[in-house]
Order: sequence, then C-alpha cells, then structure tokens
Amino acid sequence: MAAEARWYIIHTYSGYENKVAENIGKFVENRKMHDKILGVCIPVEKVVEVRDDKTVEVERKIFPSYVVVKLAVEYSDKEGEENVLKVPDETWHAIRYTSGVTGFVGPDGRPGPLTDEEVRKLGLEGAEGDDVISTVTKVSYEVGDLVTITEGLMEGNSGVVETIDTDKGVVRVIVSFMGKEAPVELPLNQVKKAID
Repeated sequence: MAAEARWYIIHTYSGYENKVAENIGKFVENRKMHDKILGVCIPVEKVVEVRDDKTVEVERKIFPSYVVVKLAVEYSDKEGEENVLKVPDETWHAIRYTSGVTGFVGPDGRPGPLTDEEVRKLGLEGAEGDDVISTVTKVSYEVGDLVTITEGLMEGNSGVVETIDTDKGVVRVIVSFMGKEAPVELPLNQVKKAID
C-alpha cells in the first residue's frame, strides 16, 4: 500500500485553534508520528487597516474554530474500496481525541480531504507546519468615495477616489486644483473618508 499525503480540516472549540495545533505538535513529537501527521496549520491573514491616518497591522484567523492538518493516507484494504484513500485509524484517533477537537470536516464526521483547488486557494502548497499567512489591506473608504488628503502638498484638499491599489499601498484621487481636475497618487494612509 503506497502512502500519499492530503490536507484535512478539523473543527475545534472556539478559541482553541492554537492550543489544538500545539497539542497535536506535542503528540507528534512524543509518539514519533512525523511520518503520519506531516503538518498542522492555522490559516491566518495579516490585515493592514488604515484608520485615522494610522496604519495598523492585525493578525486574524481566516477560519475561526478550524485547523488544517496534513496527514499521510493510504489506500483502503477493504474489498471493493481498493482505490479509496483513507486516514489510518491510529492517525484518526490521535487527531480526533486531541483535547479541543470536535471532529473532522467531512461527510458524517469522516475525514474528507481538501481538493487540489482548495489547497491552492488556501495557499497550502508546500506548507508543512507553520501558519499560512496572507496579507490583506483594508481601508475605510472605497472607489467613488469623497476623501480628504491629510498630509503632503495637497493636505486639506478633497477629492474622489478613482482607484485603490492595496498591493502597492497607494490610492489615486481625482482632486480639483486651480480650477482643473487632476489625478493624485498618494499612500493609503494619507487620505481619509470625508465626513458627509
């Protein structure tokens, strides 16, 4: 029976994600199950929020109450199920009875592996045990909003948001200056939504 590896999601009590990941890690170390439980991840995102001219970075769990585990699986040896991958009983029990775990996500509580597409969307390719982190930038304004420039040469001027590029950390604002409309590109934290 050739072994393969698949990602699975386990459900935890609310707020127990870190403790569950830690407990599974300790279990793997104590029982020498490195070849059966290959990784434990808590998908998180770093959210960069721009509020009141300040940039604040906060780490948030993408899926509160869930932990993702990479498990070695094998083909079933039951007759008629030769092409069905399953989590070995020893591994299933180790995960399922970890303090804080309520069960596997899958049909009837049985482990259901993530599809390749789901693994890709979660950014789990190549992850083996650290938290999976993506960065998201959130601002208090959106395209079309009236904003006020808070710093720089255009400080105090108002304009309408034309584009927001969170990857580059800039916002493009159309400002009326000396009787003409002109686009101005500014850092995200140099504008704030104008009060109506």
